[in-house]
Amino acid sequence: MPRKPSILVVDDEENVTRTLQMVFEQQGYEVTTAYSSAQAVKILKNGHKLDAVITDLNMESDDIGLEVARAAQGLKPRPVIVICTGFANMKNSLEALKMHVDYLANKPVDLDELSAALRRLITRRHSQLAKGQR
Repeated sequence: MPRKPSILVVDDEENVTRTLQMVFEQQGYEVTTAYSSAQAVKILKNGHKLDAVITDLNMESDDIGLEVARAAQGLKPRPVIVICTGFANMKNSLEALKMHVDYLANKPVDLDELSAALRRLITRRHSQLAKGQR
């Protein structure tokens, strides 16, 4: 039996984190949660094999989700990186694009749209890995 795709959901709002956890677990994902960037970075440095990281942009400080994204970028293989925010601006949006974040979602997040994008991105990443690409 193939392993479930694994994702890390990071948001300082517990209700948002729990909702995303429920939705993605119902869709067959293995979900790990973190409620701060520090907790997320610790999980990322702990050797977890993740298919995707979904992080809020603004938690304990503005744009701290970019630090989570940077930590995720260091993983091998690199997971899909999704940033969700209700406070995107030109500066942080450009920074996310420069970092090659895979998806930028505006809050309130459309769960159907996010789910479809996540499936598509994970499938593409697995295909790239199978072909020996980054």
